[in-house]
Amino acid sequence: MRNRDDDPPIITLSAGPVDAYPAVLRALSRPVTYDFDPSFQHFYESTVLKTAEALRTARPPVILMGEPVLGLEAAAAALIHADDVVLNLASGEYGKGFGFWAARHCRELVEIEVAYDDAIDPQSVGDMLKARPEIRVLSVCHHDTPSGTVNPVAEIGAICRAHDVLTIVDAVSSFGGMDVHPEQIHADIFVTGPNKCLGGSTGLSILHVSERAWDRIDANPAAPTDSVLSLVDWRDAWRRDVLFPYTPSVSEVHALEAAVQNYLDEGPESVWARHALTARACRAGVRAMGLDLWPAREAICADTATTVRVPAGLEDAAIRQEARRRYGVVFSAGRGTLLGKLVRIGHMGPTARPIYAVVAVTALGGAVAALGGKADVAAGVEAALAVIDGAGT
Repeated sequence: MRNRDDDPPIITLSAGPVDAYPAVLRALSRPVTYDFDPSFQHFYESTVLKTAEALRTARPPVILMGEPVLGLEAAAAALIHADDVVLNLASGEYGKGFGFWAARHCRELVEIEVAYDDAIDPQSVGDMLKARPEIRVLSVCHHDTPSGTVNPVAEIGAICRAHDVLTIVDAVSSFGGMDVHPEQIHADIFVTGPNKCLGGSTGLSILHVSERAWDRIDANPAAPTDSVLSLVDWRDAWRRDVLFPYTPSVSEVHALEAAVQNYLDEGPESVWARHALTARACRAGVRAMGLDLWPAREAICADTATTVRVPAGLEDAAIRQEARRRYGVVFSAGRGTLLGKLVRIGHMGPTARPIYAVVAVTALGGAVAALGGKADVAAGVEAALAVIDGAGT
């Protein structure tokens, strides 16, 4: 029996948003309490502190009431001064896209751009900072989700700290699925959200802001206040004795607490390990089927998404439609300049389980074969299972 277009998918293996954990769904159904009620104020404070524990930071994060694109735009508006020179690192659509926000606020935008199947070389960053010592802020996307590639943010962060350059790091689709934390990578603003690897809902941004970043925001006369983009307005809102600047998304906060607690209960190292194993099994299966990964080399492949080059003679939309119709499995399309060139398989949150690598290989290979392409599905499944079984021995 085939899935119709208006039937819900059976399994969503997208690059986000992803399915939420059962505990998150239960949390969303809790009663919506008055935000100034003491019980919610205590709950909000404990949720923010619990999120700081997950981030491994002493400073409580800022929670903004909108999905992480809000956090990224807010970071640019707050940290970047009108006379700044900003270095943006573009190794994919999302890294490139941040430059558009940065350019609104700075005097000059400088970019290091590489092919969107590659990653940024830290040496090129060091060379640029030496050549342009007036650069004050650097922005980088850790996992550029449309490409399925990861940048070496720890090395880049260390170089920036040595040059007294502040960093904005987009970790929206990597935090919670990989070992990446703000202070570990010298991030001054670290933006993530609950709706990817944490398996949460889609309506919040989470931002770590360093002491250095707060000092610079305080010195920026253009930093938004009385605005949905304001970090300043929410800086101390985590405290139960501080009034919210406007009504928080009560249900989303309930869901955030459940997602973070779920992450801490399972153990971060265990969560990262199953993300990594799922991705390794999926990549092995894709290659064994005779298909090509999009990243130029496996060393820069993400643990949270696998990107597969569309075989010659086929269309990505047809592959995704056939996988959904035939198997009920949903994959993601490319974005921007990569639209039509690749298919994205997400390994985030609840679907970062090795068995879903087998599902992904089966559905992708089956769809390619059904459309007349070459894909040895049996070999792909066998290779994926070999990785999974090998990890269990």
